[in-house]
Amino acid sequence: MLDKKWTKITKELDFAFQPIVNIQSGEIFAVEALLRNTKEAGGFYSIFNLFDEAFHDGVLYQLDLELRLKAVEKFSKIEIRNLNLFYNLDNRILYMPDFKVGNTEQILKKFNLTKEQICFELSERGTLQDPSSVTNMVRRYKQENFKIAIDDFGTGIAGFQMLYYSEADIIKIDRFFIQNIQSDNKKRLFCSHIIDIAHIMGITVIAEGIETKEEYYTCKEIGADLIQGYFIQKPQINFLNIKKNYTSIKELYEKDLRDNNANRLDTKKIEKVEPLEIEGFNFHKVFKYFKKNKSRSFIPIVNKNLKLIGAIYERDVRDLSYSQYGMSLACNDKANTKLKGYIKDVISAEISWSVDKILEIYNINRDTSNGIFITKNSKYLGYVSLNNLLHLSYKRNIEIATEKNPLTKLEGNRSIDKFLKKVFENNSEELYTIVYFDFNNFKPFNDVYGFRKGDRAILLFSEILKKYSPPSAFIGHIGGDDFFLGFKSVKYENIFKIVKTIQEKFKNQVTSLYSKKDREANFIKTKDRFGIERKFELLRVSAAIIEIYPHNKKSEFDFEIGKIKKESKKYDTPIGCSFLKTL
Repeated sequence: MLDKKWTKITKELDFAFQPIVNIQSGEIFAVEALLRNTKEAGGFYSIFNLFDEAFHDGVLYQLDLELRLKAVEKFSKIEIRNLNLFYNLDNRILYMPDFKVGNTEQILKKFNLTKEQICFELSERGTLQDPSSVTNMVRRYKQENFKIAIDDFGTGIAGFQMLYYSEADIIKIDRFFIQNIQSDNKKRLFCSHIIDIAHIMGITVIAEGIETKEEYYTCKEIGADLIQGYFIQKPQINFLNIKKNYTSIKELYEKDLRDNNANRLDTKKIEKVEPLEIEGFNFHKVFKYFKKNKSRSFIPIVNKNLKLIGAIYERDVRDLSYSQYGMSLACNDKANTKLKGYIKDVISAEISWSVDKILEIYNINRDTSNGIFITKNSKYLGYVSLNNLLHLSYKRNIEIATEKNPLTKLEGNRSIDKFLKKVFENNSEELYTIVYFDFNNFKPFNDVYGFRKGDRAILLFSEILKKYSPPSAFIGHIGGDDFFLGFKSVKYENIFKIVKTIQEKFKNQVTSLYSKKDREANFIKTKDRFGIERKFELLRVSAAIIEIYPHNKKSEFDFEIGKIKKESKKYDTPIGCSFLKTL
């Protein structure tokens, strides 16, 4: 029991709830319980200060239980079905002498809640002193069948080690990496790789701390599953302010013209395999299912909310179904507990993910699976068999080989030729504008830093192109360090601003690929094509803008483009022409 001091403090403390929502639908998934009134309760200048004092007083675990009770009681009053509660744990409670299992389950029973509704958040902060503490905590609560989220991912010293050894259900990417992610290529690259790794491991990803529309769009584009932050809603002391659906998020997703449907899973490849609901299922239903569907080798198992739990395979229950023991099990409703032991984990992917990511997830797990389960907004949708995956892989490889640049995945020369053909077959009065980009001093950069760094520079520029080009623009990669932009019915002044921004962003961000010494000198030294050592400026990109009017000829264009591309090398800003007429 807590003493008078801590009992009084606990009574003054309160919780605010902040929604965690689906990045596509805006449907609420959970609320996080955030402690409030710490200063009023005991003069604590922060939540960390409060828990530090409780730890030193030896009451950390008892305080946590009281707060857990308070949070669960308030949460139980939110009238939204199937809502989850995220509750933060201090890693140190595991080492308190009075720590024991089972207390949370008693609290949940008191308010008619299930373990499936609770997710404990364990912070990665502070793992420098004891990297194994969070991993041990994860394992302990996983054994009790609670969901686990790793909070502040990326801030601790043992992040990837913990991700590897733990069996966390969810990771929350720390606010530091989300803030201004749309304009920070390193943050975008880091988060993109984290999300890919998490998805391959079957882990859900929350981007926390989203405050702007631009941050939302970027997190959507790199594949985050759930989002949290002021952009959705600030933490609410009054739980009645929590909504079931945040329609503004759904509207943003649907209206986002930058959302590209290319490289998406063909829904025709998804088999509608009927699932069984885990609530109330038994051996009789399983045996009946396989008898009715003789060609089916598995049954998808879902909960009442259609969340995919796993699958039961016919090979595992085949012998049982024909035995006398199996028949008695089929007639015994109490055998349900034993049946759950036959449910196997499966690999799954969201339908919104790219075909490339879905194929990558399958390839890593191909030794344990003959297909992949598909979900939509975390709900079971269907199954893609091995044959369909092979067909998708073959089709995707053909697409990349014929239409896309293999490095940047931007439209390649075949697509560029199609675009130019359309331009010169233009019989209307519409104006087309084409921009050619070409790196300056790319060969010296490759000579000094190698082709791998050269590829990184090319990928960096391709990301900038995609980010700062309008949705209607055609973006192509001719090859090497040559890129292509196409516009239809856009004013020259607007195009000039777009291209100038792209040049400036690349010039500023590409410096990160150089050594500190070369950045400070603002040049590199290497031999030129004649074998003479000299100084070369840092990488920048030149841009030539060409306006094409109806009835202009391709031969005229080919002649002019060579001249203007050469001239553009002399300038830091874009230069343009309108067939024989300098702009």
